[in-house]
Amino acid sequence: MKMNKSYIKYVVALGIVFLSINLTGQELETYIQQALESNLEIQQIETQYKRVLEKQNEVNTLSNTEVGVGVFVSSPETRTGAQKFKVSVKQMLPFFGTITARENYASSLADVTYQDIVIKKRNIVASVSQSYYTLYEIKAKQAVLDDNIELLATYEKLALTSVEVGKASAVDVLKLQIRQNELKQKKEVLQETFLAEQAFFNKLLNRKTLEEVVLVNRLEMPKKVEVVAAEGLKLHPELIKYDRLFASVEKSEVLNQKQRNPMLGFGLDYINVEKRPDMTFDDNGKDILMPMVSVSIPIFNKKYTSISKQHKLQQDEVLTQKQQRLNSLEVKLQKAISSRNTAFIQFKTQQQNFSQAKNAQDILIKSYETGTIDFNDVLDIQELQLKFQMNMITSSVDYYNHTVTIHYLTPQN
Repeated sequence: MKMNKSYIKYVVALGIVFLSINLTGQELETYIQQALESNLEIQQIETQYKRVLEKQNEVNTLSNTEVGVGVFVSSPETRTGAQKFKVSVKQMLPFFGTITARENYASSLADVTYQDIVIKKRNIVASVSQSYYTLYEIKAKQAVLDDNIELLATYEKLALTSVEVGKASAVDVLKLQIRQNELKQKKEVLQETFLAEQAFFNKLLNRKTLEEVVLVNRLEMPKKVEVVAAEGLKLHPELIKYDRLFASVEKSEVLNQKQRNPMLGFGLDYINVEKRPDMTFDDNGKDILMPMVSVSIPIFNKKYTSISKQHKLQQDEVLTQKQQRLNSLEVKLQKAISSRNTAFIQFKTQQQNFSQAKNAQDILIKSYETGTIDFNDVLDIQELQLKFQMNMITSSVDYYNHTVTIHYLTPQN
C-alpha cells in the first residue's frame, strides 16, 4: 500500500518537530517510529481504509445480467413449426458518467477515512511523547529522592557526632531517620507509578508490558519560549477531515443526479422452433432471434429530490461542525500556550528558589564547623530543597507536554 511508507515518513517528521525543543538523544524519535509501525489502533484504521478503498472496485461494475429460460407447456404452432422453449438475455446500462460518479464518491469516502489515519497517527505521536515525558518525570524524581536520602544520611552522621559531644539530642537523630524513611516510601510509590506508565507506553508500541524504556538523562529548558504561529491550526487534520466530508457529500450529489437519469437496456430473445415433419420448405424449424432495447425511466423522482435536499442539509451540518471544532481547537491552543508559559515561569522561579536553598544549606554546614547547628533548620531546608527540585522537574515536563500539544494543534507543512 503506497500510503503507508510515505505517510509514516510524514508523521515521523512531525514527531521530529516535537523533538525540536532541545531534546538530547534519539530515543524518543525511535520509539515514535516503532509506534507508527506497530500500534494496533493504527493498523485497525489502515485496514478500514483498505476496505473503504476497495469500494471503488465494487462500484465499477454494471448491474446483473438478466438471463431467463422458459419452456412452452403448450407449444404454440407457427407456420415454421412449434415453439419449444425461449431464452432471454438482458443487460441494463446506467446513464453516461454514472459509474465514474460512483467511483468518485467511493474515493471521497476513502479520503475521509484516510484523514482518520492522519489524526490517529498524530495522536499516537503525542501520546508516546507525553508518556515518555511522564516516565522521565518519575525517574528524575526518584533520582532527586536518592540524592536527598543520601544528604539526610550525611546529616545523620553529623547529628550522631553532635550527640556524642552533647550538642544535639537523640531526638534529632530520630527525626532525620524518620525523614529518610518517608523519602524511601515516596520512592517506592513512584516506582509503582512508573511500572503502570511503562506498561501503557509499551502497549502504545505493541511491546511487552515490562520491556525497558531508555530515557533521556535530562530535559533542557530553553532560554526563552518559542513563538507559536496560530495560523497553522487551520491545517489541522481534524479540520481537513470536515473538508473531505463536505467533498464526499458533493460527490454523492453528483451521483444522485446521474442516477435520476434513464437507464438503457439491451437484450436478446431466442426461441427454439421444432421442424414440422409433414412439410418441407426453406424456413421449416427456423429458430427465432429477437434483439430488444428497453429504457428504465424514473418517472416518480421525488426520491432524488429528497436526497438532494438531504445533501444540502448535510453540507450545512458539516460546515457547522467544522466551525465548532475550530473554535474548540483555538481554545485548546490558547490554553496550551498559556500553560506552557506558566510552566516556563514556574521553572525559572523554582530554579532561583533552589539556588537560595542551597546557599542556606552551605550556611548550615559552616555553622556546624563553628560548633553550632540546629537540626530542625536542617530538616526545614532539606524539605524546601526537595520541594523546589520536584517542582522544577514537574515544570520542565509540563513545558514539554504543552509543547507537544501545541505542535499537535499546529501541524507544519
